[in-house]
Order: sequence, then structure tokens, then C-alpha cells
Amino acid sequence: MPAVSKGDGMRGLAVFISDIRNCKSKEAEIKRINKELANIRSKFKGDKALDGYSKKKYVCKLLFIFLLGHDIDFGHMEAVNLLSSNKYTEKQIGYLFISVLVNSNSELIRLINNAIKNDLASRNPTFMCLALHCIANVGSREMGEAFAADIPRILVAGDSMDSVKQSAALCLLRLYKASPDLVPMGEWTARVVHLLNDQHMGVVTAAVSLITCLCKKNPDDFKTCISLAVSRLSRIVSSASTDLQDYTYYFVPAPWLSVKLLRLLQCYPPPEDAAVKGRLVECLETVLNKAQEPPKSKKVQHSNAKNAILFETISLIIHYDSEPNLLVRACNQLGQFLQHRETNLRYLALESMCTLASSEFSHEAVKTHIDTVINALKTERDVSVRQRAADLLYAMCDRSNAKQIVSEMLRYLETADYAIREEIVLKVAILAEKYAVDYSWYVDTILNLIRIAGDYVSEEVWYRVLQIVTNRDDVQGYAAKTVFEALQAPACHENMVKVGGYILGEFGNLIAGDPRSSPPVQFSLLHSKFHLCSVATRALLLSTYIKFINLFPETKATIQGVLRAGSQLRNADVELQQRAVEYLTLSSVASTDVLATVLEEMPPFPERESSILAKLKRKKGPGAASALDDGRRDASSNDINGGVEPTPSTVSTPSPSADLLGLRAAPPPAAPQAPAGAGNLLVDVSSDGPVAQPGLGPTPEEAFLSELEPPAPESPMALLADPAPAADPGPEDFGSPIPEADELLNKFVCKNNGVLFENQLLQIGVKSEFRQNLGRMYLFYGNKTSVQFQSFTPTVVHPGDLQTHILLAWPSPLAPGLPSWDEMDPGRDPSSALLPESLSVPATLTVFVLDHIIEHRGHSVQFADEAEGGQRPLSHARYGGAPQSLTLKLPVTINKFFQPTEMAAQDFFQRWKQLSLPQQEAQKIFKATHPMDAEVTKAKLLGFGSALLDNVDPNPENFVGAGIIQTKALQVGCLLRLEPNAQAQMYRLTLRTSKEPVSRHLCELLAQQF
Repeated sequence: MPAVSKGDGMRGLAVFISDIRNCKSKEAEIKRINKELANIRSKFKGDKALDGYSKKKYVCKLLFIFLLGHDIDFGHMEAVNLLSSNKYTEKQIGYLFISVLVNSNSELIRLINNAIKNDLASRNPTFMCLALHCIANVGSREMGEAFAADIPRILVAGDSMDSVKQSAALCLLRLYKASPDLVPMGEWTARVVHLLNDQHMGVVTAAVSLITCLCKKNPDDFKTCISLAVSRLSRIVSSASTDLQDYTYYFVPAPWLSVKLLRLLQCYPPPEDAAVKGRLVECLETVLNKAQEPPKSKKVQHSNAKNAILFETISLIIHYDSEPNLLVRACNQLGQFLQHRETNLRYLALESMCTLASSEFSHEAVKTHIDTVINALKTERDVSVRQRAADLLYAMCDRSNAKQIVSEMLRYLETADYAIREEIVLKVAILAEKYAVDYSWYVDTILNLIRIAGDYVSEEVWYRVLQIVTNRDDVQGYAAKTVFEALQAPACHENMVKVGGYILGEFGNLIAGDPRSSPPVQFSLLHSKFHLCSVATRALLLSTYIKFINLFPETKATIQGVLRAGSQLRNADVELQQRAVEYLTLSSVASTDVLATVLEEMPPFPERESSILAKLKRKKGPGAASALDDGRRDASSNDINGGVEPTPSTVSTPSPSADLLGLRAAPPPAAPQAPAGAGNLLVDVSSDGPVAQPGLGPTPEEAFLSELEPPAPESPMALLADPAPAADPGPEDFGSPIPEADELLNKFVCKNNGVLFENQLLQIGVKSEFRQNLGRMYLFYGNKTSVQFQSFTPTVVHPGDLQTHILLAWPSPLAPGLPSWDEMDPGRDPSSALLPESLSVPATLTVFVLDHIIEHRGHSVQFADEAEGGQRPLSHARYGGAPQSLTLKLPVTINKFFQPTEMAAQDFFQRWKQLSLPQQEAQKIFKATHPMDAEVTKAKLLGFGSALLDNVDPNPENFVGAGIIQTKALQVGCLLRLEPNAQAQMYRLTLRTSKEPVSRHLCELLAQQF
């Protein structure tokens, strides 16, 4: 900044400020300000032109008055005039006034933009910086539209000064955050990445901030920054504090730049280049090593800068989750902070360890600090630290320590802050259910939970315990006994009464043999709580009483007396009154058999995912909740895995012997009938109902595999024999697939049934089923026009060398037993196949996989409509009597031959480690293209073919699967792990198989589904 000359002292401003400070009262201050405002207004309105110094002085006074809290409604034009001055101080005051007082919608914006444009074109670095600062401070959309294209040019210009580049980068960042659509992506994006190599550290710091923001929306455009960021970080980390003297902060070299570089690297997956990755790992190890060194200063600024880099380094290690060594070291380092005297460090350590606990590599290392975390939960003074300790205990919990953690959380719940009690209750309920080996322990835990924090036990919690007790015969007697004892407490929470009323009403007979819990005693105990409860609980107890009449006839007279009481029959609440009247009448009129039928024991509840977990996600905030409207719409559209809505109670791993299409119980075939209209020609290919196929009546369970047994090895081509088909065209005769073929194919990766193709002429539907290395596919051709298709010829070909991997049986254009093409029109030549108008006709294709396949096979349909008569060469598609040709890809992907495999967690991880060669693993990190709905994701993985394994991954949000791809020649074992990040809207998919191309191809197929 230029030196200020003596004439720039503005003595009048100094005197005015002194007068304001010397005012004895608010009234005196306002009087002095009004006097000054009147003087300034008269000067501005006077006939005599003011010089630049006077304008600057008066504008400064107006700015000071505004900062004191008074409104300024004049002087803006004089400030704009200062922008045209050639003196730095006058221009600076003008820009300062505009940045503070001018509204983004002001009428002066156009004049200001012109002045800014002149300064940007002046090539004077000082004036350019002032103009860029003003743009960033105002940040209006109009300014963005005016300068969004010029600022990137200034940023990457070779002759721009370092200070100008720094200001341009920060100005562009401000505009991008305000209006991302105004900043054009162009050739400058590649050049701005190279600013990371700039000699000026300030330029690098500003550039890193800009690139970090831009790459979140356009990661591919800035992917080259990874190697440059690693290189710059390596130089900083390995440098001594004396090497970067201008950017060393309390013996820590460039701490702010280091943190920004580490955050930039967290926007991308681990580097693919081995050299770059090795250099980065070396940097991370160096930072962890420096954390162990004694501090070079006792100042708090030194420790803050050092720890900021350390925590950002640990965040990057957690983000990569691929270096077990670094993860364990990071965990140990955080463990040291758990007992640090600084509260902030303890908080950050607990927060980071929560994330580490979800990693398979560091979960065990985190568990070693359980005693320290429990102690923090008991002794921490800060409630936010105690909450993070509870979060960490929840994250590190597994079967080995569940009882210890749950008991400690229950003990803490007695004195916990009211703000976090409900969250603690939900976590205890989830852990107790998830890791309950002994369900009597689960019942004890939930009842203790109700006793300690009954007001915070939501309906989802006690509903869930009733569902579990109802579904498990082995715990019903224990639950009845335990809840009976709990109800004997003098002060009993209403939620305990609800649980007790339901359980005793259903299973009270299991403890009725004990005189201490005889039926009259049970009734008296429950009825003693009746008048203290809300209307909803009283309604539940009335239902319990009528259940008692069925279970214990000896209590009938007593209970009828209660129901007959005036307080019930004339109750002000309609619900209670209706129940009392109906229950009294039922017990008086109905016979014993009728009463037993009406009041029989509740049936088991359908198994479904716990709603408590969903409630915890909602409480944590919108980032943790994954039930989005679009996701629910996808689930309800019957478009997943053959059209079954993936509800928790219906989604399960399909058995290898299940009849997917109902072929073994198909009804007798019928001749195809034309529907009333041509709008929906196909059978319901989106359903899982049976396909009417002749000759496929009820057969033994093995019929499917025996029917599809491939031919003897010595005559493989016999499988392709066709009584009267056209010759199978070779690859040279096979036209290119339609442009949307890959997109259509992608829809069938996780489902077997649906419409493969549809246009104004033809509709093609698919229903298929697969067993081991065999498959059967039904193709349904629907003529949507009002004329017959002539020479309708569906053909299946093998592209490339696929013939060595797969055999196809295409016995006839129509399914066996249905009328042949020529039978539909006896007057035509048999070689001229017809597809009648407004009719759907099925055809069958059988698939035999000899070896693992990666490519897709093609399906070509050629035909001509009969409007012009006669036959023509079928080469291209036209409409209106002309020949048509259509080439598609059949939905036979490698995952169709998955056989789901169940395995325990120990077996899974043992097999996972065995498949540890680099070529056996394929990993992909990608942005979610569909709403992240856990149920939809689960259904897609099941539709993909693998078995979903529960309680294997330490992070319950992750999905783990296993399966075997069956071929004639070999079996390929496959393990997969899908890690969703709802907050970042990203997935990480890892696949390990015994065949390199299979891993890569499965990873690509599955990633496209999310």
C-alpha cells in the first residue's frame, strides 16, 4: 500500500471523532452528529466544486456516522465520484464507502461497475486489487454477471502480480458461492490448478480455497490437482520452520495452507498413481510423527496450529479408509487426547474416534479405549463432551462389549442432561436389541430404561419390546414375571403400565400358577394404576381386562363389575365408554368358544427393520435420514427386482430352489387372444406371476435344471439346431445397437422382468429366471399397429468371441406348443413369418453359461409391415410400409448367475483377507445419482443377486454381501461392501472376487444402479 502523505491526515475528521468521544450524553452526541450532517449536506449542495481531499474527508465522516448506528441517505454519488480519482487514498475511501453502504440493488450499481471495469483494465495492481475487493464485498448478482468472465482471465494471466492473483482467486470464490451458475467453466480451470505450484504462498492459499469449492461440483475438471496438492503438502511438511519464515506461525510452517490442502484431498478418493499415493502416505506419517515430538513452544498458538494440521490429517486418513497402519496410528494418537486437559481437544478426539469406529481396520483399536470413554461419560463437566462420549460408546459397541456399554449408559442416564436423554434412550434400545444374545437381558434392559427415563421412552421403544416378546415364545414367561415385579413399585411410570398391561393380557397365564402372581393379584395390581393413567393407557387396560376374562374365567365377575361401573359406562371419553359397553356385552353374551376365538393370543408380528433406528436418524438431523420422497416413489413403482415393493417384511435372500416365475405350476396354455386395445399388448411382465407356457405343468423341484441340461460336450452346436430358422448372422451381419441400448440394459441389472423396448410400432417385454449356470428368458413381442408385420425375424447372435463362453438355445420363433408363424396365416409361405396386428406373442430363449462372461449378447428384430405387400431386403428402419430393423442387447449380465451365500462375520472377514491381491479388488467412489434410501438400496443389492449379511460390518449403515457366480467350468466367489455417505451424497463400493475381470465388471455394473 502506498505511503500516506502529510496532507492525508484529515484533521477535520480527527476533530469530529474527538468531539463525539467527548460527548457526555446520548443527546449531546446526536446533536453534534446532526450539526455535522447539516454541514456536509450544505458542502455537497453548494455551488463551489469540492476538491478530492474535501470529498474524501466528508465521505469518511459519513462512514463513521453510519458505523455509529445512524442512517445515511446522501453522499453516495460523491463516493462514486471518488472512484475516478487517480489518488490511492481517495479511491480507497470511495470503494470502502460503497462496500459498506451501497445496497446490491442500488441504482448506482451501473456507475460503480463502469468505474470497476476501468480499474481492472488499468493494469495498476493497486487499483485492480481495490476493484476486486469491492466486487467480493458487494457480491451482487449484477456484479457477478458483469465480471464473472473477466476475473478468471485476470487470475490466470501471466503478467498479473501475485497480489492481484490472490485477490482474483478470493473474489471468484465469493462470486461462485453467491451465484454458482454465473462462473463459467472453461479452459481457465486447467490453468488455475497450476497455481498450486506458484512460488507465492499467498497465491497458493487463495487458489486452494477456490479449487476446493469448485471441485465439489465439477470433480473431474480439477482431478489433476491431486498430485500438485500432494507435492506442495510434502514440501511444507518436510520443511523446517526457518524455510518458510514469512508463513511460519509459532514454529509451524504454513498451517493454514496445510489444512486447506488436506481438505482439498478429502474431495477425492485415494490417488491411483502409486508414486503419488506413496508420497502422500509419507506426508501423513510425518505429521503423525511430529505430533509425538515435544512442543517447540509453550504458547497456545503453537499447539493450536499443530493440532489443526493433525486433526485434518486424521480426517483424511479416515476419509481414505484404506491404510490400516495409519488408521490404527490415528486411533492411538486420538486416544492420547482423550485425557488432555483441553476440553476442545477431548471433544475433537471423541468426535473423530466415532468415525474411526465404523472402519473395519480400526474398530478393534478404538475398543481399547472403552474405559477412558466411560470415564469421560461419568466425569466430564461439559455436556457436549459427554454427548460425544455417548456417541462413541454407541459406535464402538459390538457383541463382545454390548452388556458393559449398555449398563454404563443406563447408569449415566440417571443423571444425564435432559437435552440428550431421549437420544441416549434410543441408543440403548437399539444396542440392546441389536446385540441381544439372551432376550431375557433385552427385556430387563428395556424395563430398566422405562424405570429410569420413562418420560423419554418413545412409543417406538415400547412397541418394539412388545413385538419381540410376542414373536419369541422362549421369553414370554420371563417377560410376564419381570413386568409383574416391576409394576409392584410404588411409583410406576405410565409406559411401564402400558407394557405390563399388554404382556400380562397376552401371557399372564404363564405366571398364574404362582400364588404371588395369581389372576386376581394380577388384576388388582393393574387396576390399582388405572385411575392414575391417561385415556390411552386406560383404553389399553380395558382391553387387558377382557383378555383376562378369557384367560382367567374366575376373574369374570370382578371385571364385569368394573366394566359395569358408572364411571365406565357413562365416561366422558367416547373411546373408553364404547370399550366398556362393548366388552361388557361381549363377556355377557358370547359363549366360551366364541370368546376364546375373538380374544385369542395375538399372532406374531411380521419381521421388519426396527423403527427405533429411523427415529434416531431423524433426531440426528436431515443429513442422517435417508427416507426421501423420490426414494419412496422409486420403491413404490414396482420397478425393483421384478416388481415387488421392497418392504422390510418381504425382502429376503431368494432361495436357489425358489420358482421365480411360477413355471412349475403354470396353467394350461391358451391360444393368444388379441386385447381390446393395442396400448398394453404384453402380458404383465412386471409381475412375478406365472407365464402361460405349454408343456410346463407341475414338475418336480429339479425340473427346471433337468429341462435346461446342456448338450453333451461332443456336440455343442446341436444346441443351436433349428428346424426352419434363418442362418445365425455373424458379427459382420449384426447391426450396431440402438443408441439407448446400454441405458435399457442397465434397467435390468437388478431385476428380471419388465419392458425391454417400446416405440410406436413394437413393444418387447422380458421375463427371465436363472439357476446356477442356466437361464431361461421369455421375450414377448407386441405389435402396436393396426397392420400385420411381415417376415418378423428375431435373431440372437454372439458378438466377438462370446461363443466360447455361452451357448444359446433358440428353438423356434414362438414358444413350443403355441401356433407357429405360418399357422396364424395358412395362406402364406411358411418362410414369411407374420406378427398379427394388436397381438402379443412370446418366444423362449435358453442360456447356458460355460465360463464367466463380460460382454453382452445382441438381439436383432427385423420385419416389414404388410401395407405395401411383398418382401424387401431388411437393412434399415423406416416407417410407413418400409422394412424395419432393430438391434438391442439382451439383459443377460454376469450377476444373473449369482447364487446368494450366507456366512458369519468371522468367515466373511477371513475370506475378505484371502482375496487381498490388488487385481482381485475393484473399488469405486461415486456420487449418488438417485435418492439415498436404505430400503431401496437393500432391494437393489438383493436384486443384484448377492446375499445381504447382517451384523458383519461395524457400521450399521453399510451393506455387506456375498455370493458365488456359477458357470459350467468354474465358480467365482464374490464379496461386496457398499458404504453410503448420506451427508456427502456419495457411495464407496468395493468388490473382491477370485477373477480380476469379474471384480471390475461387477463393480461397474452395480455402481450404475445408485
